Amino acid sequence: MHPIVRNILAVIAGVFLGSVVNMGLVQLGPSIIPMPEGYTPEKIVEFVSLFEPKHFIFPFLAHALGTLVGAYVAARIAVTHKMKFALGIGFFFLLGGIAVNIMLADAPLWFKLLDQIVAYIPTGILGGWLATIKQQ
Repeated sequence: MHPIVRNILAVIAGVFLGSVVNMGLVQLGPSIIPMPEGYTPEKIVEFVSLFEPKHFIFPFLAHALGTLVGAYVAARIAVTHKMKFALGIGFFFLLGGIAVNIMLADAPLWFKLLDQIVAYIPTGILGGWLATIKQQ
C-alpha cells in the first residue's frame, strides 16, 4: 500500500476508534455512577451544574482513553512521522473537548482545566510513544 494512503487511513482509523472508545465510556458511565433524577443525555446542559465530582469521572476517562486509543492506532498504522500523527489525533480530540466545554458552560472550572490539560495532548503523546516502543 502506498505510504500516503496508509497515513490517511491511520488518521481515519485513529479518529474512528478513538471516538468509539469515547462514546462507549460516555454511555457506560451513567450505568455505573447514577446520575441525578430526571437526567437524560439530551438534558446535560441543564443538569451539569447539579453534577458532583464523581459524575465527571467517566467523561474524563472517555476523553483521555479515547484520545489514547486513537493516537496509538494512528501511530501504529502510519508509515512515517508516527508521533506527529499521534499528536494530530490528540489535537483533533482537544478541539472537540474545547467545543464541549463551551457548550457545557456551567461545568466546574477544575474539570474543564483538568480535561483540557491532561486528557488530550499528554495522552496523544503517550499513545504515540506506546505505539513506537512496541515496534522496536
